[in-house]
Amino acid sequence: MFKKIIKGGHKKHSKSDSIDGSLHGYGLPGSGHHVSGTNSSVVVNYASRPGHNSKSSNPCPRTTLPPMFAVEPLPLFKDVAVSDRQNLFLRKLQICCFRLDFSNTLKLVREKEIKRQTLLELVDFIQAGSGKITERCQEEMIKMVVVNIFRCLPPASHENTGQEAKDPEDEEPYLEPSWPHLQLVYELLLRYIVSSDTDTKVAKKYIDHTFVSKLIDLFGSEDPREREYLRMILHRIYGKFMVHRPLIRKAINNIFYRFIYETQRHSGIGELLEILGSIIHGFTLPMKEEHKLFLVRVLIPLHKPKAVSTYHQQLSYCVVQFVEKDYKLADKVIRGLLKYWPMINCQKEVLFLGELEEVLEATQTAEFQRCIVPLFRQIARCLNSAHFQVSERALFLWNNEHIVGLIAHNRRVILPIIFEALERNIQHHWNEDIHGLTANVLKMFLEMDAELFDECEARFAEKKAKARDLEEQREMIWKKLADAAAERGGDLMVTV
Repeated sequence: MFKKIIKGGHKKHSKSDSIDGSLHGYGLPGSGHHVSGTNSSVVVNYASRPGHNSKSSNPCPRTTLPPMFAVEPLPLFKDVAVSDRQNLFLRKLQICCFRLDFSNTLKLVREKEIKRQTLLELVDFIQAGSGKITERCQEEMIKMVVVNIFRCLPPASHENTGQEAKDPEDEEPYLEPSWPHLQLVYELLLRYIVSSDTDTKVAKKYIDHTFVSKLIDLFGSEDPREREYLRMILHRIYGKFMVHRPLIRKAINNIFYRFIYETQRHSGIGELLEILGSIIHGFTLPMKEEHKLFLVRVLIPLHKPKAVSTYHQQLSYCVVQFVEKDYKLADKVIRGLLKYWPMINCQKEVLFLGELEEVLEATQTAEFQRCIVPLFRQIARCLNSAHFQVSERALFLWNNEHIVGLIAHNRRVILPIIFEALERNIQHHWNEDIHGLTANVLKMFLEMDAELFDECEARFAEKKAKARDLEEQREMIWKKLADAAAERGGDLMVTV
């Protein structure tokens, strides 16, 4: 009986099991099986692992290394026959289906290098366009990508630590430790998407809505290198897979809504806006109502968060694109900027003035006239700012020929609003450069319309005289009150 049990324990494996094991780079337990016709192979030893089934339908089942894992590099694509390259491609994918621990740089150094070299070979194979890869290879490649890139992102430095959130501009970016592998996985995905050999009808089976949604979620990564790859990949997906376009726009909108009205913390706002800048550039006229609502409900409120400086360049580009596409939107944009104009943040004011200049440059006279009064009241406040950069940036608006043309055409409305601010700069501003720039603007108005200039000057002098008389009357009233109080009880009066 004992002999029968021993014989049963040494049952031979079937031929199909051996073939399937070699296909995916697995050797049978303790067998050290090598691929026929090659000098090197992948050998995976599973010591004492009961129930191992080499016929697994999913070739990418694990995200961490199994115990007692050993791997050898596979042959190069150029060293095997063309007919064997698809099988070799699958086997190389299998090596890359394990995520390795990068928290310890001294751990599994050899395996990390083998995986890196294998990923490089896969990227080169796709980039070289050596041949159209089969549908099965495409499916397994996307599975490998999913295993490597879709992961739980580490919490931001201000989360779960009890520390106060810092200004995003002052924070050091978190760099993903596994980037040597992750970069190559992203590069492989990018090359696959942009390849002319990629059939969109086949690819969209695997790059589906779920895949795209998870890809967009990764924009929360703090690693700027990862976000840059995500930007390129999502942009290519938007261009190549029309079926995903509504989903991408909706998902990006949801991220923006949450950022504006809930968290005001997200690392990928700039990259998402950069994608949208290209999308907006492709809008056709007449513009859809959906796109106009996006401008009013998303892009303009994005000026409100404190961290706007980290993504303002991309945001400004998107807003200006809308005005250039449809000049009738200029009034809404300008009033939106005025609504969210910063009160005490001077650096944000400088950014807003720069964006305002770009918007005004694309604005026509009719739209400009609709918002002249609130616009130049705000510009007047900026002219008198104690922060010289804000005042300087506001005065630089008069260096733009198009804006000067709009101002000259509407000078009878504009000059009375800002004349007082210009005169105050000349008389009271502490910075000499502001004095010179203000004098140039006043000279410009004088040359435009000397009669109007004299009227404004006379009105300002009259207002100043009235203010002086009012101040004298006020002082006189206070003096009378002080004298009356002194007569009634001078010893009890307290002077401050």
